[in-house]
Amino acid sequence: MAYGAMFWVEWRLLIENWWVGLMDMLAVDALLNRVSCGKLQQPAPSGEVLAIIQAAALRAADHGGLTPWRFLVVQGEALKALGELYLESAKSESEPLSDAQCQRYLDMPQRAPMVIVAIAEAREHGKVPMSEQLLATGAAVQNMITAAFAQGIGAYWRTGPLAYSDVVRSGLGVSGAESIVGFVYLGTPIGDLKAKPCRQLDDFFQAWPSK
Repeated sequence: MAYGAMFWVEWRLLIENWWVGLMDMLAVDALLNRVSCGKLQQPAPSGEVLAIIQAAALRAADHGGLTPWRFLVVQGEALKALGELYLESAKSESEPLSDAQCQRYLDMPQRAPMVIVAIAEAREHGKVPMSEQLLATGAAVQNMITAAFAQGIGAYWRTGPLAYSDVVRSGLGVSGAESIVGFVYLGTPIGDLKAKPCRQLDDFFQAWPSK
């Protein structure tokens, strides 16, 4: 091989190795520095950015490869419908609400331009307990919010009573065997992200057996 050709081969390999190393660094940075963002605005993630967030969910640890999850993507006018569902649920479970309280429920989904409802389709399996399937769906949600952070998208994982409301479940078409694991709010961050919490590894990791 001519010297010039060898030079370009080596240069290409150098560039490829640098690129792979950079991607590894960015992945680790997202894992170590991800924080939730509750203040979100337009635009919502779309195109390749959204596809990456969705694809990340499907790479979650999943015992038996059961893919025990499905996701509803809510945006645009559908956010208003979700707010109406929230309000219907609140009215069915409490004393009469004030106008301000009603508006609060209607506005809840409007906190972000997109809400992804994560649903666990846990089912009886001879080797994989349903609890592990719920955990797998939670891992899928974690993958999504980490992939969002890595791309500059703000994300907030919400649950609360509405995730367990029969009215909300029915309105979203969630069957009796399914569970809403969370509402993932996605959008463009407003302002600076909050600082990540400072935690000491030794507070949570101990050798076993202890000496």
